[in-house]
Amino acid sequence: MAYKIVFIPEAVLDYKALDGSIKKSVKAKIDVLKENPFLGLQLGNKQNIDLSGFYKLYVHKKKYRIVYRIISPEKIEILEIWGIGKRDKAEIYKLIGSRL
Repeated sequence: MAYKIVFIPEAVLDYKALDGSIKKSVKAKIDVLKENPFLGLQLGNKQNIDLSGFYKLYVHKKKYRIVYRIISPEKIEILEIWGIGKRDKAEIYKLIGSRL
């Protein structure tokens, strides 16, 4: 069963800012995520930012992360992408924290 994936507006900009090879890796990972929403690892408190309920998924040789959450986890309806960004110095987690 393929689940619906939506991007918050800021995550669309994150995706568009990626170069071609990284975009290709991200798209391939999102296609896999459509079939298995629990593929990512659960997040909790990162850099003093409460990201409970969010998941991270490694992309492009673990240099980038896709951060997403599952809407209605009891009966999965939508996976919502909140950001795509570099791993460096928890950059992506700070970005998501600013979007909360």
